[in-house]
Amino acid sequence: MRLPQETIRAKRDGLPLAPEEIEAFVRGLTDGAVGEGQAAAFAMAVFFRGLTLPERVALTRAMAESGRVLAWDLPGPVLDKHSTGGIGDTVSLPLAAMVAACGGYVPMISGRGLGHTGGTLDKLGSIPGYDATPGLDAFRRVVGDVGCAIIGQTADLAPADRRLYAIRDVTGTVESLDLITASILSKKLAAGLDGLVMDVKQGSGAFMATLPDARALAGSIVTVAEGAGLRTAALITDMDAPLASAAGNAVEVAYAIDYLTGARREPRFHAVTLALGAEMLVAGGLAADRAAAAERLERSLASGQAAERFARMVAALGGPADLLDKPGQHLPAAPVRRPVHQDGTVAGIATRALGLAVIELGGGRTRPEDRIDPRVGFTDLAGHGSADGLLGIVHAADAASAERGEAALRKAYRMGEAAAPRPAVIEAVGAR
Repeated sequence: MRLPQETIRAKRDGLPLAPEEIEAFVRGLTDGAVGEGQAAAFAMAVFFRGLTLPERVALTRAMAESGRVLAWDLPGPVLDKHSTGGIGDTVSLPLAAMVAACGGYVPMISGRGLGHTGGTLDKLGSIPGYDATPGLDAFRRVVGDVGCAIIGQTADLAPADRRLYAIRDVTGTVESLDLITASILSKKLAAGLDGLVMDVKQGSGAFMATLPDARALAGSIVTVAEGAGLRTAALITDMDAPLASAAGNAVEVAYAIDYLTGARREPRFHAVTLALGAEMLVAGGLAADRAAAAERLERSLASGQAAERFARMVAALGGPADLLDKPGQHLPAAPVRRPVHQDGTVAGIATRALGLAVIELGGGRTRPEDRIDPRVGFTDLAGHGSADGLLGIVHAADAASAERGEAALRKAYRMGEAAAPRPAVIEAVGAR
């Protein structure tokens, strides 16, 4: 067996690594035998030299097995969805409940905001009392009782990935296609899933700005997941505009509640949610095809069953039992709200800039230790082609922040002649 430095040297020189070498290196990441410098050097070697498909599968499997791998004994399929991140992408909150209402079980392990994108974990943190880091026993109990639970990554699951990601984050190797694939899938394999659906965002507000890059990532994830024995499909979805008309933390939870209760269902958000949910139901054998799956999901909304599952999940994890009935009494609200108006038609949106503006308002982090203000963000954001004069409403902690938020909002929007908008779901990759 090669020493860690020999494994690094081999990959640096473009030589293929045997599964046993990769497994040994990952064990070293877990038990500390591989030093910080060696882990950084390995990540950089992979960044420049890349991994073959067998190497990607071996790395993914080894990181998944570096900690506890969950096994489920449930009367339905165990399914999940993962998004590469975007603005106004609060799909996970209603989707987990919708799939649970259709007979699936959704143990969703989510993350904090990354870069300019919002994190599901941060959004849930705006719900008073919600415990996003319960022990695995509590996690399993809620999934079994309710059908879904959305929590953060625990120390037991894929610890090698957690260490390697922290090193990648400070060494300029986050964008490696190979390492992104292994990082995402190792956590999903550790969660003991029967099926996974990936939402790969593409556009000005996504990490994958171009369609070829999005296709490459979607193809890599599907191929490696299938190689590791996990049925996976991917959808490439549009992020040239915010998916929801809300961007922030508490405001996105409020948006998700409106969606579940029927108070507001915007077409683009609804299309992506239904498409992802349909893929999940088909993967789990809960529907014969996408059309039948979409009908089931629509019924879960119309009947109130999806809303009821979400309410039960929130209560089971420590949140208020009446959150859906009285969101205004529980979700924190910003003291300053400022509508921003602009004449003309929206011709383009710098979507990434909107995400950065949320961070500037205090709704995200510039350092890992930063505290988030869950109250701030934007609502009523205009979409492509909007001509009603309202760009959005700034939710800010004070007047000075509201001024900066207004300036950022105006700068992010370009007025002129609007082109035809792209479809919300661009294309599908993988399992049918």
